[in-house]
Amino acid sequence: MIDGKPISISLFSGAFGLDLGLEEAGFHTVSVVEKEPDAVKTIAYNRPHLKESAVPRDIEEVSALSLLAEGGLSLGIGRSLVKGEVDLINGGPPCQPFSTAGKRGSVMDPRGSLFMDFIRIVNEVQPRFFIMENVRGLLSAPVKHVPHSQRTTGYQTFEPDEMSGAALSVVLSEMRNIGYKVVYNLLEAADYGVPQNRLRVVFIGSRDGETLTFPLATHSKTGKTLPQWRTLRDALADLKDPNPEFTPYSENRLKYLRLLKAGQNWRHLPDDLIKEAMGGAYNSGGGKVGFYRRLSWDKPSPTVTTCPHQKATDMCHPEELRPLSVREYARIQTFPDDWVFCGSVASKYKQIGNAVPVLLSKAIGEYVYKLIQGNKPIGKQVYEQLSLF
Repeated sequence: MIDGKPISISLFSGAFGLDLGLEEAGFHTVSVVEKEPDAVKTIAYNRPHLKESAVPRDIEEVSALSLLAEGGLSLGIGRSLVKGEVDLINGGPPCQPFSTAGKRGSVMDPRGSLFMDFIRIVNEVQPRFFIMENVRGLLSAPVKHVPHSQRTTGYQTFEPDEMSGAALSVVLSEMRNIGYKVVYNLLEAADYGVPQNRLRVVFIGSRDGETLTFPLATHSKTGKTLPQWRTLRDALADLKDPNPEFTPYSENRLKYLRLLKAGQNWRHLPDDLIKEAMGGAYNSGGGKVGFYRRLSWDKPSPTVTTCPHQKATDMCHPEELRPLSVREYARIQTFPDDWVFCGSVASKYKQIGNAVPVLLSKAIGEYVYKLIQGNKPIGKQVYEQLSLF
């Protein structure tokens, strides 16, 4: 504890979204590890007490001893670590290999990835809890990808590493091998007051084998028993953004976006323009709902990506002829308005798009904080086995 606040160490910190929520829940971050230069500038600017650790660095080169030293934490006899001095380690190891938005052929064995450095630091520091966030694709990812061209409609035998969920099995195994009891769940950010549909897998680990669940939802899609999901209108209603930062659309894109209203996409273009507007994507599979998409005021935002003007994941303002601004992006991810992002406009979009929504993190942090205080918060269903996948 520092000034009565539980201590946390942040790995793969990004723009500090996960940590901001944990701060709001009552935690105090003493050290961060992040390699993207603009992200560490963002952290150092907004949290001067972290300037020593907010420098670009690879986690492979970071030791538990250095993280503790940065936090002003003491060491035990013979420079061994004092078990339990850190209450929480949190972070989101790079998730691209597991993303369903990318090429699943890039899936790799987690044992050879940066995930193992997350496990290494947890094992060396021995915090009471850890929180790890990742994309939903991790739930179904194999360790070894089998191209669809090699899959048959008939009987086919797959190796264990080629099976759906094999990567998740490895992740859980490595977490448990260091002595932690682990649960995980697929959380919808909109269920926790975030004005955005964003599904993420969250793992919570307990060093001392405590019974774990997840925080109960505070909002719902229907609004019957809980407040209804917050909408884009709710998120942006009182935003003061007189000089919005954004990347302008090309005239070729504007030609079609001018013809659309809030909540519409390429399917609402005049019939004689659809094929011209879509180009090669016209004959591709899938619903293609993100092409030439103007957002709806009265629904949660779609998942915020690292670039709001990509053709397949367009995030066009409901009324203005531009993508969402940097500040609007931050509102959707529930960053506070006084949080300053450093770097180019493209870098700011990337930092925000990769972040954990602050309100989602706050809900998880409040749950863990209650456990640290000796309370037993009521939680929702968790998964400890792979039988559901």
